[in-house]
Amino acid sequence: MSIRRRQLLNAASAFTLAALFRPGPSAAVETGFCTPEDPLQALMDGNRRFRSAWQAAQNDPEANLSRINHLQRCFNPPDALAEGQRPWATVLTCADSRVSPAWVFDTTPGELFVIRSAGNTAFTEAIASIEYSISVLNTPLVMVMGHSGCGAVQAAMNKEVLTPSLEQLIAPIRGQIEGSDSLADAVKRNALGTAERLIENSDTLRRAKASGAMKLVVSCFDLASGAVSLI
Repeated sequence: MSIRRRQLLNAASAFTLAALFRPGPSAAVETGFCTPEDPLQALMDGNRRFRSAWQAAQNDPEANLSRINHLQRCFNPPDALAEGQRPWATVLTCADSRVSPAWVFDTTPGELFVIRSAGNTAFTEAIASIEYSISVLNTPLVMVMGHSGCGAVQAAMNKEVLTPSLEQLIAPIRGQIEGSDSLADAVKRNALGTAERLIENSDTLRRAKASGAMKLVVSCFDLASGAVSLI
């Protein structure tokens, strides 16, 4: 692998969940955390900073690491993180090694609650994890993020017989991309379908969205440009 490539690729209720997973008193650390007033805007601003460095690296790969490493605008104090967490956004995205929400949105430890699986699928454990982030950690924003060139979506489009585990993984993807005429279109349909599944399969998330306690958005990350676009 070239140096340039290495551098570039470097169902429970809210009450029940809170009762089961509520942190102890020491975890309720409030001071020192990065907490933007507008989480969605903070994500998009962070991606704008990342995108600038990502694109600059295309022309100057030797400077890529130094640019990326100096992007961070905020850093939660280690002593606060040792006591607890207060993430301000939850991101459900793909397990693809090129898709790292912390980098894509220029964030640091403690800011994002991230769930990943091939094809950003709303499997049972993913839904439970998001219920936890909403009910216990009180994250106000959930983003489902697909990405260009998604291998899981491509596999679902090909309709080839896979291993039993992989078939189980991509089954919901196949149901969400019917009618797609391109991989790019399928990726967007899959992300939108995943967001719908979150609401359909979770009373907790449905109530949180209806009450305004949770904002749900869908996006797509473009590997070539580094840009995240809302769908």
